[in-house]
Amino acid sequence: MLLGRQAECDALDRLLSAVRVGESRSLLVHGEAGAGKSALLEYARDSVSGARIATAAGTVAERELTFGGLHQLCAPFLDRLPRLPEPQRDALGTAFGLSAGAAPDRFLVGLAVLGLFADVAEKEPLVCLVDDAQWLDRVSLQTLAFVARRLPAGPVGLILAMREPFLPTDWVGLPQLEVGGLSDSDARALLGSVTPGRLDEQVRDRIIAETRGNPLALLDPFPGSTPAEQAGGFGWPDARPLVNRIEPDFLQCVEALPAETRQLLLIAAAEPTGDVALLTRAAELMGIEAAAGTPAEGAGLITIGTLVRFRHPLVRSAVYRMATPENRRNAHRALADAIDLHGDRARRAWHLANATAGLDEIVAAELEHSADRAQTRGGLAAAAAFLERAAQLTPDPARRGTRALTAARAKYRAGGYDAALDLLDAAELSPLDERGLAHSNLLRAQIVFASTSADAALPLLYQAGKRLEPLDPGLARATYRDALSAATMAGRPTSGAQVADVALAVLAAPPGPPPERHEALLSGVAMVATKGYSEGVPVVRQTLDAFRVEGIPGEEGLGWLSFACHMAPLVWDFDNWSALSAKLVELARETGALSVLPSALHMLVANRAAAGELAAAERLLAEAVTIGEATGSRFLAQYTALVLEPWKGRETATRHVIEAVMREVAPQGEGEVDIAAQWASAVLYNGLGRYEEAYGAAERGSRHAQELASPAIGSLIELVEAAARSGRPARAADAARRIDEMAQASGTGWALGTSASMRAQVSDGPAAETLYREAIERLERTGARMTLARSRLLYGEWLRRENRRMDAREHLGVAYETFSQMGAEAFTERARRELQATGEKVGKRTAEVRVTLTTQEVQIARLAGEGLTNLQIGSQLFISPRTVEWHLRKVFGKLGIVSRKQLRATLLDGAASMS
Repeated sequence: MLLGRQAECDALDRLLSAVRVGESRSLLVHGEAGAGKSALLEYARDSVSGARIATAAGTVAERELTFGGLHQLCAPFLDRLPRLPEPQRDALGTAFGLSAGAAPDRFLVGLAVLGLFADVAEKEPLVCLVDDAQWLDRVSLQTLAFVARRLPAGPVGLILAMREPFLPTDWVGLPQLEVGGLSDSDARALLGSVTPGRLDEQVRDRIIAETRGNPLALLDPFPGSTPAEQAGGFGWPDARPLVNRIEPDFLQCVEALPAETRQLLLIAAAEPTGDVALLTRAAELMGIEAAAGTPAEGAGLITIGTLVRFRHPLVRSAVYRMATPENRRNAHRALADAIDLHGDRARRAWHLANATAGLDEIVAAELEHSADRAQTRGGLAAAAAFLERAAQLTPDPARRGTRALTAARAKYRAGGYDAALDLLDAAELSPLDERGLAHSNLLRAQIVFASTSADAALPLLYQAGKRLEPLDPGLARATYRDALSAATMAGRPTSGAQVADVALAVLAAPPGPPPERHEALLSGVAMVATKGYSEGVPVVRQTLDAFRVEGIPGEEGLGWLSFACHMAPLVWDFDNWSALSAKLVELARETGALSVLPSALHMLVANRAAAGELAAAERLLAEAVTIGEATGSRFLAQYTALVLEPWKGRETATRHVIEAVMREVAPQGEGEVDIAAQWASAVLYNGLGRYEEAYGAAERGSRHAQELASPAIGSLIELVEAAARSGRPARAADAARRIDEMAQASGTGWALGTSASMRAQVSDGPAAETLYREAIERLERTGARMTLARSRLLYGEWLRRENRRMDAREHLGVAYETFSQMGAEAFTERARRELQATGEKVGKRTAEVRVTLTTQEVQIARLAGEGLTNLQIGSQLFISPRTVEWHLRKVFGKLGIVSRKQLRATLLDGAASMS
C-alpha cells in the first residue's frame, strides 16, 4: 500500500474487483504534478490478476501526432482488426496508417476501439492504463472519453492519469479520483524516509507546510545536496547555480519585486525554521518595513501567517541563490542579531558563521560549543556542519588541526566520507601531536571500512590499534573490536593482519574501561579466533544477552552494539541477532549515524531473509541502496543485495547481483566478496535443484571456512545438501560433522536444529527420520523460518524416496505454502515438483520469467544505461528528475540490479521485455 494513499488504493481495488467479476469501469485519476498519479497507476498494474493489461503514456514530443496515443494502447490488439465490421476496420486502419484513405470518421474510430476492447474481453478481462494523459494528442483523448462513456458490458477497465490543470471538458461527468496532498503525518513519514539524518522539527514542519503534502516535493526537499549537507537544517544554504527545476515564471516574479521585498524574501530564505517573529525582528534591524512582504504575498510566492511559508521549497532555494554573497551575509548578520543571546544559541552561532567572511576565533569557538546542541536537534550531520565551519574559521593552525580532526570524525559518523577525508587532509597539514596523528590514522581506517571494504580496512585497523595502545588503551581495544568486525566480513583476508594477529593483540592488550560486557564480548571473540570455537562461544553468548537487556550508553555505544550484532549469527543466537540488529538500525536512524546505518541494514536484511521475511528485507535493501548513493558508498548496499537475492530464487537477477559485486566491488583476491558470491550461488542452485553447480560453489565458498567467517559457514551448510544430492556422501558427512561441532558448542535451538537437519541428510533409515523430526521440532521454536522450511522440504523429499507418499505430502505441502508466502521462488518450485511426484495435483505458482518493464521504464532504463543523468533524462521525457529516480528504483527492483552500470547489459541480454 502506498503511503497515505489508502483511500485512492481502495478506489482502484474496487474498480479492479468489478472488472474481475465481469463489469466495465472507467476512472480519471487527476492531481498536480508530483502528487503520485504514476505511482497509483503502478499500484493498479501490480494489483491486476487474471486479466490482460494494455498501457500507454503521453509525451510532449508526440502530442501533435494524431491518434498516436490511441495507437500505443491498441497496438497489441491489431491482430483482431479483421473481426471488426468493415466500416470500423477501415476507419481504424486508416487512422493507424495501416491502409490508405480519406481522414477517418472519428465516431467509427471510437466504435472500432470499443469493438477491439470487447473482443479481447470475451476471453479474459482487460485493464487499460494510460499515464500522463495530458500529453496525449487531442483526438486520442477525445476518443478515450467516447470509449469511457460506452464501455462494453464485458470486463473492461479504463484508468487514465492526468495532471492538473489540464482536465478536458470531454471527461466532465465521468468517474474521477482527485489525488491531493498527503496528510501531515504521512508527509512526515515520507520526508523521514528520504532524509536519513535527523531534521530539526521546525525545519521539518516548514518543509511540510511549503510542499502542501506533495510527495514529489517531499521526496526532494534539498535539491542537489547530500544528507551531510542537509545537516538537519543547519547545513550551508544552497548557493550553487540554479538547475532547470524552477518554473521560469517564479524567477520572473521574484526579479520583478521591489528591492526591499527581495531583501525580506532573502531573510526568510536564509532562516530555515519559518519563524515569523524572527523574520520581523531581522527585517526591522535592516530597516525593512513590515509591509514589504505584501507584494510577494500578492504574487503568491510567500505566505506570512503563523509560519513563513514559501510557495515551494525550490522557490526558497531560488531566492537564496539569486542573491549576492554580500547580501546573503547581511541577511545572516541581521538574523544573528535578532536572536536573543539567551535564546537559540546554536542557531545564532550558525547565522554568525554564515555572516563571517574571514577568520574569527570567537565565532569558531561559539560554533564548537554549540555543536552538541545542534546534534540534539539535527543529528550527527548538524554537529558535523558546526564543527567543520568552526575549523574553517579558526585562525590558529594548531587549534585548526584539532578542530578539523573533530569535524572529520563527525562527518564520518554522519556518512560524509569525502568531506571527512578532506578534513583529515587539512588536519594533517597542521601540527598534530602523536595522539592526534594516531586518531587520524584510525579515522582513515574506519572510513575505508565503511566506504570501501572490510578486507582493505582490516590491516589499517590493526595498525591503528597497535599505535593507540600506549596512548589510549580504551580506544585501542575499540579499534581491535572494529578489526575483528572487519575480519568476520572479510572471510579470508589476503594481506596484512590476519584474524589471529588481531585476536592475540586483544588478549595481550591492557583491559579497557567499563562496562564489563564490552571487555567480555571482545575477549570471547578473541578466544574463538585463538583457542577454538568451543572455548569462546559460551562467553560471547552470555554477553549478547546483556547487550539485549541493557541500554546502549551514548553514541559510542553504537560501535559495540554493531559488534554484538556481527557476533550473534556466528554463535547461532537467532533471537539476539533479531533483537540487536533491529535496535541497531533504530539507533543509527535516530542519531543520523550514516557510517553505521548501511552495515546495520545489511545485518537486518540478512536476519529478515533467514526469518523468511523477504518482502521486509527487500524494503530494507532499498533503504541501504539509498544510503549508499547518498554517502557515495555502494559497497555495503551491493553486498546486502547479495544476501537477499539468492533466497528469492531468480537466477537472472541473482547472477546479475553476483557479477556486479564481483566486478564493481571486489578488488583482486578480496576474500569477503568471493566467499559470499560462492555462498549465494550455492543457495541459488540448491533451490533450483542443480546440485552439481551448487556443490562446486559451496566447495569453493567453504574452502577457507573459519568460525569468524559467516559466508564460509553458510557455504558449509549448503555443501552438505549439495554433496549429499550429487553422490558425494563422504564430503557431505565431513561438512555435517563440522557443523555439529559448532552446534554443540553453541547449544541454541537454531544451531542444534540446523545440525540435526544436516546429519539427517547423511543418515539412513530410522536414524535419518529421527534427526529430521528433531530438526523440525527444534527449529519451530526459533525465528529461523527459512531453515525450518528447508528442513521440511528435505524431510518430505526423503519420505517420498522412502515411498511414504502420504507422509511426504504433509511436509512437502507445508514447505510449498511457506516458501510461496515468503517469495522464495526456486524452493517453491522445487517443493511443487516433489508434491507432484507424490501424486498431488498442484498448479505451477512461480517460475522465472523475463522481467516486464513498462514503456516509460524501458525508456528511462535505456537512457540511464547510456550514462545520462536524472536531470538529462527528465528533460528528454518531460518528467522531473525525482520521477526518473523513482522509476529507476522500480527498474532496479524488477531486474535485481543495484547500479546504473548494469542497466545496459541487462537490457541487451534480453532479461527484460516491454509490456
